[in-house]
Formats: sequence, C-alpha cells, structure tokens
Amino acid sequence: MVSTSGLSVRDVVVAYRTDGGATVAVDDVSLDVGRGEVVALLGPSGCGKSSLLRAVAGLEPLVAGDVRWDGESVVDVPVHRRGFGLMFQDGQLFPHRDVAGNVAYGLHGLPRAEQQARVAALLELVGLAGYGSRAVTTLSGGERQRVALARSLAPRPRLLMLDEPLSALDRTLRERLTEDVARILRRSATTSLYVTHDHDEARVVADRVGVMVAGKLLQVGTPDEVWGAPASPVVAGFLGV
Repeated sequence: MVSTSGLSVRDVVVAYRTDGGATVAVDDVSLDVGRGEVVALLGPSGCGKSSLLRAVAGLEPLVAGDVRWDGESVVDVPVHRRGFGLMFQDGQLFPHRDVAGNVAYGLHGLPRAEQQARVAALLELVGLAGYGSRAVTTLSGGERQRVALARSLAPRPRLLMLDEPLSALDRTLRERLTEDVARILRRSATTSLYVTHDHDEARVVADRVGVMVAGKLLQVGTPDEVWGAPASPVVAGFLGV
C-alpha cells in the first residue's frame, strides 16, 4: 500500500560508477514516513543509509524507483523546491554570522520582526535562549549542533533529514544531546528521517527504526518490535540480540 500522506519511497535504487562498472548503494528500498513521525535508518558504515537520504533530498540521481510527498512524485523537483531540510554531522554553520544570524539564514522572505520572533522561539526550543548574539566560534560542539538544528527547523521543512548529526560528539555529550533532539523533534512535530549507526541513538530518537545492511532495508518497526523480534539472523547479528 502506497502512503498518500508524508514521505513515500518506492523501489529506490542508487548506484555509483566505479572502474569495474557500477556499485549499487541502495538496492530496491521502499519506506514510508508519516507526517509528524521520526524514522531512523540504522545500519553499519557503508550500508547505503546516507545514500538513501541524499536520494530523497535530490542530491543523488535514482537509477530506479520513486520518491513521493503526499502522493506526488518529487523526483523531477529541484532540491531547493522540495521543501526538505538536511542537517549534517558537522553542522556547517557560517562562522561570520552570530547564532541568530545562522538560525535566520533560511528566513529571508519574512519581515524582520517575524524573523526575530521565529529565531527567539527556536533558540528557546533547543535550549539556547539568550544566545542570539554569541559568535558561533565560541560555542561548544553540542551548542553548535543545537544551533544547526534550530537553523534546519527555521523554514518549517515538511521533511527534515538528519545525517549522523551527533556522531562527531564524544559519547557522554552524544547521549545527553540524543534525548534533547528526540524531545525537540517531537515538540516541533517535524516529520524526520534520521540516519545513524548508533543503536541507542536510534532507539531514543525514533518512532520506528529501519535496519539497513548492504544496501537493503531488512526490517522496519518500532524499537520494541525490531529489538524484540529481529526479522532475520542478519538483523539479529547487527543488533547484537
């Protein structure tokens, strides 16, 4: 059954050219993400989860398949017109802008007063109220990722994609920030596709988890379903069950 609300990925194939021909990174993957839902793509490095994310964003061409939003294909829609947001692990903040300037980057079309109100609300949401005038170069790694998340949420994307957003942080900070990210995504009711290789991160953040191995999506379910009843020995082995 094809979803007509939110994101629908159908039979997607992504491949890269190599000296020996082509390497398939995403192999016939189908996945739905309902409005307001957070789905984590969990898998080892090189399994194709980031390639799938980039294909949904429009940064990688499809060899086959379709990507739809609310039942309408976006395959031929340019990246900047899809209404999707993308957050990377390094945040990619602008060092010449202060915190408020970074968050406001995607709000150029709004009147100044509305921009300021939106920025203030987002900084409060991510736990950085009063940080607007701070230089981003003075922030800690966790604070920088909070600013990056606020900036990603600012334009109210209909889908937010997060590619290993916490992997560059140390373990203790990552664990603490994982719970904050989960809270922020739920409070903002942002439909999200979250890529990670960290099992605990996926369990905390996601409403549902999709396990990817070698380019294939092997199982999708709630964290309790996936860890409680792995669909195959391969899934069980990856999860360490």
